[in-house]
Amino acid sequence: MKHVLPFEVGLLAVLAMAQPSLSKQYDSRSDIPAEAKWKLEDLYPSDDAWTAAKTALVARFDEILAYKGKLGDSPGQLLACLKLGSDVSREFGRLFSYAHMKSDEDTRVSKYQAMKQQMQQHATDFSSLASFIEPEIIAISPDQIERSIAAEPALKPYTMYLRDLQRKKAHRLSEKEEKIVAEAGLMAAGPSSIFSVFSNAEMPFPEITLGDGTKALLNQAGYARHRASTHRADRQAVFAAFWATFDKFKQTFGTQLDAQVKTHIFSARVRKYDSCLAAALDEFNIPIGVYMALIDNVNRNLGSFHRYLRLKKRMLGVERLEYSDLYAPVVDGVDLSYTYEQARDLILDAFKPLGRDYANVVRRAFDDRWIDVYPTPGKRMGAYSNGSAYDVHPYILLNYNGQYDDVSTLAHELGHTMHSYHSNKNQPYPTADYSTFVAEVASTFNEALLIDKMLADIKDDDVRLSLLMNYLDGLKGTVFRQTQFAEFELRIHQKAEAGEPLTGDSLTQLYGDILKRYYGHDSGVCHIDDLYAVEWAYIPHFYYNFYVYQYSTSFTASTALSEKVLASTPGAVEKYLQFLSAGGSDYPIDLLKAAGVDMTGPEPFDKTMAVMNRTMDQIEQILARRPQPAPQP
Repeated sequence: MKHVLPFEVGLLAVLAMAQPSLSKQYDSRSDIPAEAKWKLEDLYPSDDAWTAAKTALVARFDEILAYKGKLGDSPGQLLACLKLGSDVSREFGRLFSYAHMKSDEDTRVSKYQAMKQQMQQHATDFSSLASFIEPEIIAISPDQIERSIAAEPALKPYTMYLRDLQRKKAHRLSEKEEKIVAEAGLMAAGPSSIFSVFSNAEMPFPEITLGDGTKALLNQAGYARHRASTHRADRQAVFAAFWATFDKFKQTFGTQLDAQVKTHIFSARVRKYDSCLAAALDEFNIPIGVYMALIDNVNRNLGSFHRYLRLKKRMLGVERLEYSDLYAPVVDGVDLSYTYEQARDLILDAFKPLGRDYANVVRRAFDDRWIDVYPTPGKRMGAYSNGSAYDVHPYILLNYNGQYDDVSTLAHELGHTMHSYHSNKNQPYPTADYSTFVAEVASTFNEALLIDKMLADIKDDDVRLSLLMNYLDGLKGTVFRQTQFAEFELRIHQKAEAGEPLTGDSLTQLYGDILKRYYGHDSGVCHIDDLYAVEWAYIPHFYYNFYVYQYSTSFTASTALSEKVLASTPGAVEKYLQFLSAGGSDYPIDLLKAAGVDMTGPEPFDKTMAVMNRTMDQIEQILARRPQPAPQP
């Protein structure tokens, strides 16, 4: 599994991006109180200590060559080689986490960008030296592998890895070829790195004047804040200015994305896969049918999505729903704002169904500074949880802005953190890392617990309406929007695989066609301005190699699991906690089956649609009790 050797730097951190939301930024990181900043000293006490640890690790790289040509000689040789690889990967995860998170504190600081680049180079160097390992293991017969596992008990943590290599034997290369592929990995991160630096730090974002005369800088955070304005003219102006800026650079973004897709094609073809999709899904033995069924299920249920959009139109009181209306609050006068301390208390209360031990670890995350809370200039946008430092603890990056969305994002990231914490605690290092397919289950599960707690406590119709719509907005963003992204990602790879060019113009055309179909543009459900079709250039997930579909599948899995926990189904909590503790000890489809969810069948998606329509029923019941707003132009 991934924790045996650091073959892919980009997969060392479990990153769950969330869009930044409403509130001011601190002017400087130094203004933020220490308790609201993560404590990276738990990783290394200083940059100098990091450098010393990195130097010591790199000095060990050549030790791996002592096992070259010997892995089939005895179980002991095989074990010693795998253990050294794990030791290197384990320390590498800690080193990379420090450099990565220091860089994310302020993406403008070149020192930490350089440190991160150093680690990417060192990962390539070690992977090149270790490129003989998998070809030698694959050359060993399956029977001999099983005899070695039986003869050497210390090989047990590597059983999943060894058997998985045999499963993927047809796609592994000779030693010399694996070495070339490892060296090529250094170039693979280029498009994503360029996208991140340009879109976060150097892109010239516009400034506009709002209806009240104030100026608004529409950077990533400013766009997220002002697109949710209560004034429709401001929302329309925000969308027009923000997307016009992206449109100016669409050929640059198109070139970046084309380069990224070509790295996927290179990897898939050199490993003899039929497609980039097949190569990406085979990493964790996910049937292609799961991906295709998701797209098919969502397209067959666009009627439910359009019902949601019509509800939003009705609640906003507009004659025609515009794409720029989708982030607007639908209930006037409801202030769903929370201090960070209030968010902490809400979340701890919401997590009570999972037991005292679970809650105590969450308290540690707050009290022991695992979380970097507030936005500052240059800080990486969005939010994520990083569980790569196996011997320390997970970390969370937030850009907390005081809205309910931020509370939900915090609950989401704590789900990732708890998944990493339990897996790291209960699994040996080689099987502690869980796959991306299950990565979003724990996060969206926590969101379900939070909304259930809020709705149980709040009786006011306006607040309930706001929360119910917030849930639907999250479902829209996670199931329908991410599947829309997944369909776009599939199509651009198919086009490139067929030799068709990917340019800013062709990507905009394709994205716009999919976007308009999902939102019912042609049938009058939601109007999509042609300019907004450049939205693809804003999405970082398209650089993650078929990552986004897993938001949708994970959401449907977590809906099925959370429904059981909230219904107090016997054994549901215990099975769920066992799932969190399982790491990568089995294939993700099988881990979810053990937890009570079969992702190869329709049940999880059907349950999600049932919850969605049940939520819309509740909204319509409330709306039936109140007068309709006068339509806005």
